[in-house]
Amino acid sequence: MKDLKEVVAGNINALRTSRKMSQSALGEVLNYSDKAVSKWERAESVPDVFVLKQIADYFGVSVDYLLSDSHEERNELPTSTAERRNRFIITMLAASLVWLIATFIFVVMQITSPFSVFPNWLIYIYAIPACAIVLLVFNAIWGRRRRNFLFISVLIWSTLLAVFLSFLEIAPFEYLWLVFILGAPAQVIIFLWAGLHVRKIPKPEKPEAPTE
Repeated sequence: MKDLKEVVAGNINALRTSRKMSQSALGEVLNYSDKAVSKWERAESVPDVFVLKQIADYFGVSVDYLLSDSHEERNELPTSTAERRNRFIITMLAASLVWLIATFIFVVMQITSPFSVFPNWLIYIYAIPACAIVLLVFNAIWGRRRRNFLFISVLIWSTLLAVFLSFLEIAPFEYLWLVFILGAPAQVIIFLWAGLHVRKIPKPEKPEAPTE
C-alpha cells in the first residue's frame, strides 16, 4: 500500500493536470503559493483537512478520492470536467435569462407605449447591472474570488450609466455627468480590496510544517 503522502500527491497532480492547470494557478485558487503545491505533489508534505476539502470541492470530487489510491481515475476525472462544464452552462443560462426578460419587457413596451417619454432601449442598459449581479452570485459559489471584483466594477459603472441615461432628458448635462464621480471612490475601494486579498496569499504557507 502506498504511503498517504504519495497517494495524496498523485491524486492532486492527476486532478491538476486533467484541468491543464499550472501549480501556480492551483495555488492561486487555494490562496497558497506554487511552492506549497509543489511540496504536496512531491509528497514532501500533506495539505491540512481544510485545504483538502477546498481541493476536493474545486475539482468536484470527494475528500476520500484524494486519500484513496483504489479509485479508477479515468472514470472519475471526466465527471469532474463535466461538472465544471455544467456549472458554466448553468451560469450562462441564468445570465441569458436576464436578457430574455429584458427583451420581453422591451417588446411589451414597444407594443403598448411606442411613443413613451421613457426610451424603451434603456431596458437593455438596466439589464447590464442585473446580469452582473447574477454572474457575481454564481461566481461567488463556483468561480474564482478575483473575478468578483470585475463583476462588482461592472455592476457599479453600469448602474451609474443607467442613472445617467435615465435622467439625461430632464436634468442639465453639466450637472448630471457628476454621477460618474461616485464611481471613482467605489473603484478605488475595489482595487484596495483586491490588493488586500492578494497580499493574504502567502500567509497560510508560513505556519505550514511537513507532516510526518
